[in-house]
Amino acid sequence: MDFQVVVLAGGTSKNLTPLVSKEVPKPLLPVANRPVLYYVLHLLEQNNLKDLIVVVEGEDAALLVGAWISGTFVDRLHVEIAAVPEDIGTAGAIRAISHHLTAKDILVVSGDLVSDVPPGAVAATHSGPLESGSSGGKDKAKKPGRYNIIGLDPGKQFLLHIATGAEIEKDTRLQKRILRAVGQMEIRSDLMDAHMYAFKRSVLQEVLDLKDTFQSLKQDVLPYLVRSQLKSKALLNGIPQGEENGNKKVSSQNNQVMVSRILANASTPSFHELCSEDPEGSAPIQKTHKCCAYIASSRSYCVHLNSIQAFMDVNRDVTGEADHLLSDTSLDRNNIIGPSPKLGTKTTVGPHCMLGEGSEMGDKCHVKRSVIGRHCRIGSHVKVVNSVVMNHVTIGDGCIIQGSVICSNVQLQERVVLKDCQVGAGFVVTAGSEHKGESLARKEK
Repeated sequence: MDFQVVVLAGGTSKNLTPLVSKEVPKPLLPVANRPVLYYVLHLLEQNNLKDLIVVVEGEDAALLVGAWISGTFVDRLHVEIAAVPEDIGTAGAIRAISHHLTAKDILVVSGDLVSDVPPGAVAATHSGPLESGSSGGKDKAKKPGRYNIIGLDPGKQFLLHIATGAEIEKDTRLQKRILRAVGQMEIRSDLMDAHMYAFKRSVLQEVLDLKDTFQSLKQDVLPYLVRSQLKSKALLNGIPQGEENGNKKVSSQNNQVMVSRILANASTPSFHELCSEDPEGSAPIQKTHKCCAYIASSRSYCVHLNSIQAFMDVNRDVTGEADHLLSDTSLDRNNIIGPSPKLGTKTTVGPHCMLGEGSEMGDKCHVKRSVIGRHCRIGSHVKVVNSVVMNHVTIGDGCIIQGSVICSNVQLQERVVLKDCQVGAGFVVTAGSEHKGESLARKEK
């Protein structure tokens, strides 16, 4: 497949404070002791999509991410790092690197995606010359206010309606011309957007140029493409066919027939032609695009690392139910322990745990459903449950850590108790202190 792949890796994220920092931008946040960006790049490599542009917010973050990619995927991927300003949105990021886009077809993938949804299948859905495709999978962790309302044709080939975010709190309006054309529409609320989009470059750039206020691919570009699909250029320019003779009703009916005919003949070669005759057989009508959908298997795994809770969830899943994503790790998936660990007497590491290379634990420690990073020093009588401990962390004797994230180079002195906390990089937690539901971090200078 001749696709140019754009990976939107991000940079910093307010939703992930204090986990992200200047030293550890979002793309390098560890998931099962690997940067989250690893999972997308590895997935693309498996699907033989190796010509990549990785877009990173901020010059400093781009240098860090570029150095990591060079050391990890050397001679495996052809990667160009593109730095863009922070907080310009996904559509803004594509607009900023548009001069790098040279292929006819573009596949845009979110860099915070941990998934086994095959991007090659999404790209294959984008088979015609005028298409823009999207993908979806079963919503694994549906939360109030985060639903997607999706409208599909009976054959589940076309994305006919989409409402996300604040839109779904309002009355949902369906376009009559589409509804009449397809006869029926399947409305789904159990699908999530996998943030894999296949675009015809000319269509994407035309939209970004025309709508210079668009900032988000999901919130702005995709809904616009769905609303405007299968219209002629005359309609998009605000001149409905047939209006010249004053017969708007005939115009509407003709347009309805045109859409019906296009959808009904989607599998025929004529569907992929640039021009088609109008319903009366007169002047040809130039079509713009159509939006196809790829619906992943309900068994697929798909999570975005876009919040602290998602960070906790994906670390737990990748060492548990989604351990197949650790494709080249030890075959003993119940306890994934790195080289040369040192465990004290009567120390237990339970199922679905990971202990990084060079880490040491004292006597009578207990670790359950947690990830311990590399080169950590953990004292005796320490309990770590449902937590993530990053690299080079020192934990004193008698500490209890539950449901928490401990960032790199943190020092927990003796008898510290943490429950549902996040501790930023380099922070020192004083001996005997107890914290619940707190975010502990050094003040930025």
